Amino acid sequence: MATAELPASDGVRMASRTGRWVLACSVLGSGMAMLDGTIVNIALPRIGEDLGASLATLQWTVNGYLLTLAGLILLGGGLGDRYGRRRVFTIGVVWFALASALCGIAQDSAMLIASRALQGVGGALLTPGSLALVQSTFRPEDRAKAVGAWSGLGGVAGAVGPFLGGWLVDGPGWRWIFFINVPLGAVVVAIAARHVPESRDRTASGSFDIAGAALAALCLAGITYALITASSHPSPLKVGLPVLAGVLCGVAFLRTERVREHPMLPLNIFSSRLFTAMNLVTLCLYAAIGGVFFLLPVQLQIAAGYSALRAGLATLPVTVLMLLLSAPAGALAQRIGPRRPLTVGPLLAAAGMLLLTRISPGSSSYLVDVLPAVVVQGLGMSLFVAPLTATVLASVEVDHAGVASGVNNAAARVAQLLIVAALPLAIGLSNKAYTSPHAVNDAFGKAMVICAGLCAAGAALAAFLVPSGTALSEGEADSAEPQCAANCGFSAPPLEPGSSRVL
Repeated sequence: MATAELPASDGVRMASRTGRWVLACSVLGSGMAMLDGTIVNIALPRIGEDLGASLATLQWTVNGYLLTLAGLILLGGGLGDRYGRRRVFTIGVVWFALASALCGIAQDSAMLIASRALQGVGGALLTPGSLALVQSTFRPEDRAKAVGAWSGLGGVAGAVGPFLGGWLVDGPGWRWIFFINVPLGAVVVAIAARHVPESRDRTASGSFDIAGAALAALCLAGITYALITASSHPSPLKVGLPVLAGVLCGVAFLRTERVREHPMLPLNIFSSRLFTAMNLVTLCLYAAIGGVFFLLPVQLQIAAGYSALRAGLATLPVTVLMLLLSAPAGALAQRIGPRRPLTVGPLLAAAGMLLLTRISPGSSSYLVDVLPAVVVQGLGMSLFVAPLTATVLASVEVDHAGVASGVNNAAARVAQLLIVAALPLAIGLSNKAYTSPHAVNDAFGKAMVICAGLCAAGAALAAFLVPSGTALSEGEADSAEPQCAANCGFSAPPLEPGSSRVL
């Protein structure tokens, strides 16, 4: 039997039975999407082998999901505010689980890519929805602690992803990385229906920016299609027309957002020079991260001969370091200001990426060839993720913190979408070349240099554009300090709740 709707003035305590069920439900739900961010890349070589797929298919397997997720995530929280946060979250979980099942039974590349795009729609609903449940359900005095627990436990799901993905790929097969979401989704829905109270924003008004979301997705789709298609050296017309269509949709999107009363992307938020600068830094850093974790599993399995499980375990130090060190790094940035962590962290990550070029077909020792690189990269990522979020929150008024976080999260996903499309073109890897150890090894070395360059560019932007001193004034420290202290920012910076709304 479903629980009653939560009155706007009430809330539950974190230590209560209901509070524990709400936290479990939101963590398991967001964990589904968190797993997807790390688990699918491990399976890409085996998916390509089983379906006889080209590299373009593997790119679309990643980007089909990212495209709909990035295009719709800014709407997810707003839908929950209007129609009920539990309801929209539950719809997202069901949608994600059903789309996962379609991915698992896909018989060809087209069905897999279409199913992945559908999966992204579910992810856009459940990802902000899981945080909205926590933010709206708990009493104000327990809210920050609950959000912190949600963040930390969700990070554990991200850490489990590479190991679980490798084990499933080597065991029952790659289809089970998708099938596993079905029983998990059923558990989440059962908990939500029985134990999670409904809540909504009674003051929410205005129409949803469906046109803006569609134009943003079409803009990204056109540019992504052109970049992936260009790898196979088609006629200029086949590349030029999608680019033109994407640019025109992008212009139309900006015009739509400028005139709408309730835009999906409020452009006035970019009047803050620091917020704009931080999103440029985000684009550079998360493009580099996306490029590494798209190609590193391929390099480990195809060039170095690792099993899927061993390839998944190889990257585990990065997630462990981020879980352990992101909170201390955030505290350090509060004391000394964000400029130095946002400069040193990306440079350290860049050094780790350059060390990854030591991996080759002759790499027989994980301790010598792989571990130093992933440790250095993990230390660098741990150093910049929390200060990046804190600076984004500090760059806007407190009432806009939720919107700022959502925009920054979407920017990171767009960066990964574009790098997965563009990087194989830049390094000359296309068609079935990803099945050749020699071709993969040559391309991987070039890719890591490019990714390191992107990190260096992010460091330079931070050094010149982030003001010296502390990121937050004394009066703003409590209201803008990130509540999601522990995270594994492989896919994007953590979503942060605003003063009253998530997005």
